[in-house]
Amino acid sequence: FVTLIRTHHITSRKKLHRVKKAAAQFDVPFVLVRYGGCPGLMYGESPDARHLTAWVSAVKDLRYKDFQCVWKPEQKSLPAAPTSSSSSSPFVETESVSEFGRTMEHKGLSEWFKLGL
Repeated sequence: FVTLIRTHHITSRKKLHRVKKAAAQFDVPFVLVRYGGCPGLMYGESPDARHLTAWVSAVKDLRYKDFQCVWKPEQKSLPAAPTSSSSSSPFVETESVSEFGRTMEHKGLSEWFKLGL
């Protein structure tokens, strides 16, 4: 299951720490965050839709400006991606939308991501 969240911006390290903590609490094994400006983007994936939905709720409770769950947790088949340094970490931060997009492309979700923007 995968989800995509868009916000006005993500700049607070304190809130970002809480996003990471929520991912660990709800057993969301992979989170990708576009940090540092507009737009703020978060992508999460989990084998369990309930865990991902709980994580989305926890992020929503942080009251990010212009919070939008663009894609509610939905099942997607992800290709087995080659191991890379960025995907080995369960919580990945990037500062650019293009880098975020490249990660989505490696996961076979580039069209899904572009529709969500």
